[in-house]
Amino acid sequence: MGLISEFKTFINRGNVLDLAVGVIIGGAFATITKSLTDDMIMPVVGYLFGGADFSGYFIRLGDIPDGFKGNAASYADLKAAGVAMLGWGEFLTVLVNFLILAFIIFLLVKLVNKVMAEPEAAPAPAEPAPTPEDIVLLREIRDSLKK
Repeated sequence: MGLISEFKTFINRGNVLDLAVGVIIGGAFATITKSLTDDMIMPVVGYLFGGADFSGYFIRLGDIPDGFKGNAASYADLKAAGVAMLGWGEFLTVLVNFLILAFIIFLLVKLVNKVMAEPEAAPAPAEPAPTPEDIVLLREIRDSLKK
């Protein structure tokens, strides 16, 4: 079997195609979640903490290079200039993004499990308990008397 035919067999497996679809949809879903976080949630969090752009919070560790022409209070400008910084606001934004995405995925998996769950099978009828010996004896006596 040649390399090309092995590759065809590999690609034609359902798992590979399912994975590809999952990655593509996951990427699109991550974009939606990022927008939800960046455009809806983080501005509210930033407002509550006194700033409009929460991702702009950082601690500058290094010196600003000579000839720097950007805004010294801008995380993006300093990052572009290569200044060493702890971007804790950006990290917090990414962390909230992850938590929202993980929670939504949790809800989706929970919903799919609920929808896909097999209905519980009705309990099998229990075998009748054996008739006690005294009842059997009484039935025999009754049947004998009827005769």
